[in-house]
Amino acid sequence: MGKDYILYGMQASLFTGKARAYMRRNRIPVIERGAGHPEFMSRVYPHMQRFIMPVIETPGGEIIQDGTDILEYLEGQGLGREPLFPENPVVKAVSLLFQLFGNEGLLRPAMHYRWNFDDDNLDFLKVSFRDVMPLEFGVKANDAGFENASGRMRKAAKAFGVFDKTIPLVEESYAEFLSLFSNHLAGSYYLLGDRPTIGDYGLFNPLYAHLARDPKPAFLMKTSAPLVWNWVERMNRPEATEEHTLVDPQTGLYEGDAIPETLTDLMTYIGQEYAAEFSAHVDFTDNWLEEQGDNPEKVKAPLGRGIGFSAFEWRGIEMSSVVMPYRFYLAQKLWDHFDACSEEDQTSIRNLFSQTGLDVFLDKRPSRRVLRKDYHEVWGD
Repeated sequence: MGKDYILYGMQASLFTGKARAYMRRNRIPVIERGAGHPEFMSRVYPHMQRFIMPVIETPGGEIIQDGTDILEYLEGQGLGREPLFPENPVVKAVSLLFQLFGNEGLLRPAMHYRWNFDDDNLDFLKVSFRDVMPLEFGVKANDAGFENASGRMRKAAKAFGVFDKTIPLVEESYAEFLSLFSNHLAGSYYLLGDRPTIGDYGLFNPLYAHLARDPKPAFLMKTSAPLVWNWVERMNRPEATEEHTLVDPQTGLYEGDAIPETLTDLMTYIGQEYAAEFSAHVDFTDNWLEEQGDNPEKVKAPLGRGIGFSAFEWRGIEMSSVVMPYRFYLAQKLWDHFDACSEEDQTSIRNLFSQTGLDVFLDKRPSRRVLRKDYHEVWGD
């Protein structure tokens, strides 16, 4: 192996975006290959027994899969020029909340604006999806592969709750998010100050790959939220930049007792937008686990992406969405941090989360942990 990391992913992949952006910003030597590359298909995929991205191969030949795991691995290797996690306990809790919401809570607009505007997006997507199509199969086979892949993704959009009756609410919700994030970015280069943290990378997943690249939502973002578009560009920059300090010249981040109202407005939005869904998913999961008992096929074996559907109220209507244990894997990052904090810091975090309607994300936890083993999610004890 050489000295470069290899990133296997896709330009259009929502979850590849955060790994790529982190490696670019921290100037980590990397070669990017599409997930249809012969090396991926012949070595990496058989090794993982799962076709999923992103994946990095280290210079020493180690394989790491999952955007969050990749960032934490690279940070642990001392490769981050910008610390990924804030030192302030309250600010770190906020950052971990936004990682969860960005990764999972913005999937409805991401899927809607990609798959419901074929007149604007389809030709662009056919080209973008070539990253995962084996080149030796030829154009016709690649077109057939795209039809298959896009068909699965359109079904996934419905699994996340994108239907004809919900589309106006999805667009209303996303417009509200863009407005709130724009207001915040008017006084802050990044989510928590002058440098990105794990919360920014969580938001970057959907806001780059789907919502800033695909033609329809890219035009919407550029015209209605240029500050968000500017943030996307800044997150994806490989070159060093010099910017004025807007927040704290020492840490570059807000302090826990100096979080601006524009950020608490965004947090309140998360509570209104995502708390009911998250809570319903926890309840469904605990009921599901109780029904399985000790069934090794369900409880011990590697999990698929979803285990069922759960209903909840969202923007005045009842809807349902797929319950994915991976979301709890991300939420555990917040829970583990909160549980490890001092009593004083826990009180400060809880006060902020209560003020913004986010208690659910501290207190609502499934009865089992979700672990990652051999590139799959599995239930812990």
